[in-house]
Amino acid sequence: MLAVIAALLVCCALLAGGCGSSGSSSSSSATTAAATAPKGTTVADPGTIEGDVLRQLPTAPEPKGAAPTLASASASDERTYLREVFNDAQQLWRDGLSSSNQTYTPAKLTIFSQAVQSGCGAQADVGPFYCPANHGIYLDLRFFQAIAQRFGVSGFAQAYIVGHEFGHHVQNLLGISQRVHAANQEDPAGENARSVRIELQADCLAGVWAHSVYQRGQLTDKDLNQALRTAAVIGDDFQARMAGHTVDSSLWTHGSSEQRQTWLKKGFDEGDPSACDTFTQPV
Repeated sequence: MLAVIAALLVCCALLAGGCGSSGSSSSSSATTAAATAPKGTTVADPGTIEGDVLRQLPTAPEPKGAAPTLASASASDERTYLREVFNDAQQLWRDGLSSSNQTYTPAKLTIFSQAVQSGCGAQADVGPFYCPANHGIYLDLRFFQAIAQRFGVSGFAQAYIVGHEFGHHVQNLLGISQRVHAANQEDPAGENARSVRIELQADCLAGVWAHSVYQRGQLTDKDLNQALRTAAVIGDDFQARMAGHTVDSSLWTHGSSEQRQTWLKKGFDEGDPSACDTFTQPV
């Protein structure tokens, strides 16, 4: 398993506009993302990708009921915990979008190990990802096991990844993903830079959900540090060094360890989706 850790880490989170390994995109899936834009969303104009839609969401929307508690190491408990986290994040964003008169389409959960047939096609050794074609969040148990063994991160580290993928779901529902796709079509040279911003935004939205967990008394400093450690491990610069490559920021698609930690912490500290406007703020 450790032999595939580098490949798995590269694929921790899928760009909302595409399917496959982390940071990759395909024309077919990107087209699907554009085709599923909410009514009223303009995808033809690749101009400024603003955060106005995020500002329409309420500050720190709170799910009803108790927050999920951390699971033990057994496989059955891990699946249960991931489902509880998924359901909790689903409730938060359903309430948030509904209260701002946005249409909420529920995400769908699939837990798999190593390979899966998704709405975006067959996927193998990709780690957790989001597929906009069917609003699917796919969680790879093998990935979680690998980062736990290699880097000692577990528990709320898993919840952070789930929150990140929900961030992509929110971006898809609000039309942010479609704006990015249109901008990429108009300006392919800027695709990597926009990919970084959309991934950091998903990290920030994961932090907003984590804030709600903290508010309900189910998140400690130790738990948050697990999530921040995971954000560092999946940073583009960390992965480049781990693979023995030169760090080149022009090749980044998800952001550096520091950037990912910063935006996760920003969402957590402020508990406000409007704080996650990575397209009009310096990253």
